[in-house]
Amino acid sequence: MYWPMIAVVLGFAGIAVLGVLGIRVFIEAQRLGREVAHTAERINRAAEDLERAAADLARDGETLRR
Repeated sequence: MYWPMIAVVLGFAGIAVLGVLGIRVFIEAQRLGREVAHTAERINRAAEDLERAAADLARDGETLRR
């Protein structure tokens, strides 16, 4: 009777540990997703700034060429 009770307790403890680890992985995956979204927004903003700067430079180049 002693060994089956230990097996049940250890099984429950193992499932509890896996549950806690699963929750931590889920939270970190959400944090990573938010970070990726934020970085993508920053990259898009930088690309738009670069596109505007290139258009201004091309316009200035055309002005100087004339």
